[in-house]
Amino acid sequence: HLQRGGKPTAFDRILALKLGAAAVDLVKEEKFNRMVVLRGTKIMDIPIEEAVKQIKYVDKELYELSKLFY
Repeated sequence: HLQRGGKPTAFDRILALKLGAAAVDLVKEEKFNRMVVLRGTKIMDIPIEEAVKQIKYVDKELYELSKLFY
């Protein structure tokens, strides 16, 4: 939230709560090596391997723009 320069919104707080609860459920269900993600409007879990199988690049223009603020 410091990156945005403001307090978390209600959406941010609720999303964090839901993601955390889903992560706890994974542990309770002994589903290890998975991570919780938001796909569209659905919270789901995916294998860690899926999350790291390819390099994800940051848009260069967005990176340059962000340097104005940091």
